[in-house]
Amino acid sequence: MRTLFLIDGEHYPPVVLEAIESVKRSHGACPVAAAFLGGTEKIGAGAEYGVPLFRADGPVAAVAKALSETDGIEAVVDLSDEPVIGYRERMRIASVSLAHGARYIGADFELRPPALREVSEKPSLAVVGTGKRVGKTAVTGYLARLLAAEDFHPGVVSMGRGGPQQPEVIEGRKLTVGSDYLLEALRRGAHAASDYYETAALSRVTTVGCRRCGGGLAGEPFVSNVLAGARLANDLDTMLTVFDGSGATMPPVAVDGRILVAGAHQDVEYIVGYLGAYRLLVSDVLLLTMAEEPLAPEERVREISEAALTVNPELQVVPVVFRPRPVGEVRGTKVAYVSTAPEAILPKLADYLEETAGCEVVGVSGNLSDRAKLEEDLAGMGEAEVYLTEIKAAAIDGVTARGAEEGKRVVYCDNDPVGDNLDGVLLGLARRVLQGPG
Repeated sequence: MRTLFLIDGEHYPPVVLEAIESVKRSHGACPVAAAFLGGTEKIGAGAEYGVPLFRADGPVAAVAKALSETDGIEAVVDLSDEPVIGYRERMRIASVSLAHGARYIGADFELRPPALREVSEKPSLAVVGTGKRVGKTAVTGYLARLLAAEDFHPGVVSMGRGGPQQPEVIEGRKLTVGSDYLLEALRRGAHAASDYYETAALSRVTTVGCRRCGGGLAGEPFVSNVLAGARLANDLDTMLTVFDGSGATMPPVAVDGRILVAGAHQDVEYIVGYLGAYRLLVSDVLLLTMAEEPLAPEERVREISEAALTVNPELQVVPVVFRPRPVGEVRGTKVAYVSTAPEAILPKLADYLEETAGCEVVGVSGNLSDRAKLEEDLAGMGEAEVYLTEIKAAAIDGVTARGAEEGKRVVYCDNDPVGDNLDGVLLGLARRVLQGPG
């Protein structure tokens, strides 16, 4: 196991050399390099460790330099300690190590890079998130529609907590995926508001539904059937495959390009700290959603953008906002708008709907994820003629079923990301992926 050892100047060199020998015996390590993380108390200028010693301006930079300039490192073994590096530095080092495909091993821990299998036989993109409710699935749907409009012929492999036991193909281009279709899926016992139904219904592209359970710190699902879904996608009449993640969990598939979706309302540490840094390092584009007042002031958006670029200077960072887009006609009707949007932004979204869709919004609810509160909200919207709802959470068994009982029309609503040069950035990445290496 080709190993990079991390050392500091607070340990006597003979102690470090003895520790390296111990790790060679216990872990089968083959030392090929060492990175000096700092500290001067017990190390002399001429200390030798039997392998090339890398130094840089800061511990994280030293590790990154050693990994970049040494071929085939499989493990990074940390023999350092306080006060040279602390918890934050260790998590950044872990992110850098995992991004290079190496395990990060310490005295009482081991972190492994997610196993990303080479199963996709087509050019591929992944859309992954830093958590739930950051708009990742809306971005996936928008990307799929954009690619379809540009004749990229995309297919989507969607991974969710409520996906099917066996991967299921929905040919969105051929089916009218409406309320009747989704209610029938609900009667069959399916989670009809799962992401793959949403993508097929709203983006009208062929979608493969998959499931997963659990998620590791670096985003690997504990259990999933995504690999089987990826093999199904290989046989579809599509040119490019978009893999949609779930929450902060990534599809366990090697891809040619990756879009990371984070919320500007999130704690900055959740995006650039912990193993959020790993996700930044393995991504090409960062879409920073909900980048508007009252969710996120301008200075917060700038802070997150700048912090992300310190982790990965090659990222393209695009702040975006979401705007609702009904996929059916609601002009001239009284509408109850139901979503998962934060309460603070609902008035702005309602105003936008009235201005662009020509409807009168007589009630709003952001409680699709809370069935009890949703029932209370809907009970107070009796004058509504149409339920306008996102396909999330209780959208089918709550809103759509209620509309059917009351004889009211249900129209589904997508959320379009809007940002400067967003289409140019997304299409540029897709074109690079289709062209392949070089």
